[in-house]
Amino acid sequence: MKKNSRLLLKKRYLAPLLCAVAALLIPGFALAQSQWQPTRPVEYIAPANPGGGWDTLVRTTANVIRAENLSNQNFSPINVPGGGGAVAWAQIARDNRNPHKLFATSPPIILVPLMGNSRFNHQDFTPIARLITDYSIVLVRADSPYQTINELFAAIKANPGLSVGGGSATGSMDHIAIAGGAAAAGLPASGVNYIAFSGGGEAMIALIGNHVEATVTGAGEASAQLAGGRMRALAVSSPERLSGPLADVPTYKEQGIDYTFDIWRGVMAPKDMPKEAVAYYEDLFARMIETPTWKQARDQLGWLDAYQDGETFGKFLDEQLDQFSTVLGDMGLLRN
Repeated sequence: MKKNSRLLLKKRYLAPLLCAVAALLIPGFALAQSQWQPTRPVEYIAPANPGGGWDTLVRTTANVIRAENLSNQNFSPINVPGGGGAVAWAQIARDNRNPHKLFATSPPIILVPLMGNSRFNHQDFTPIARLITDYSIVLVRADSPYQTINELFAAIKANPGLSVGGGSATGSMDHIAIAGGAAAAGLPASGVNYIAFSGGGEAMIALIGNHVEATVTGAGEASAQLAGGRMRALAVSSPERLSGPLADVPTYKEQGIDYTFDIWRGVMAPKDMPKEAVAYYEDLFARMIETPTWKQARDQLGWLDAYQDGETFGKFLDEQLDQFSTVLGDMGLLRN
């Protein structure tokens, strides 16, 4: 009995000692012992069809997290299209406190509710991190007669029936991007015949199929399609030309139109996600954007890092709400 008691006593004191030594010698050991971690694959939702900006962000970040071994679980991309994001948001809103669910977000999380097309807005979810800034790009078919953005706008002025497709709902991100550019060029913002599709991928397919005259989408999501040679880019909404594959695309400003428009993208989660889980994901994405794999993917897509933690991102979203309320009011589209 005494021998067994001494053995138990040794084990009782030896285990904490070994953990303390490991914490000193093994990088990240102490963090792993104390920090929450996912216990099953993370559902990573793109609220649109494959091929659009949300889908590109989800798949790119999931690939980087896996390649860099940043998480003990896989991040599983899931597409939930419909309503410019509203269908996915309704599903996610029913899953409060779930620490194993994330979704990609961008300006439509504010714009679509303001239009009255979703009963859920950014305040119904948990901000995790803003990651990047992208820019809007205007595309035409390779055989299009329009060689510049001014030629396209002149054609729209002469024939208001010409349609421009986009991957977000009416009054949402892509619509505002092209309407703002038109207004800066001297056309009525309300005069753009905008056709909404369920994601940038679908909008680009419609362009190739000759169903619309032009398409407006995120610059990052257009890179692969432009490389295929079936489309041309007329203008990008960045202050200066982008680097990498889009370096040849002129800005609006180069073409005499004083206009820029940036598209931020980030990650959110269900409402009331436990603080420990929020901290885990904030840290994960902060580490992700420092990796070589991320930097290579970011540059190929023409993205710019714009990281904000959850608290800062939440304040930014509130500011965007005020700004977009004014913009939609000016366009006569504010419904909420």
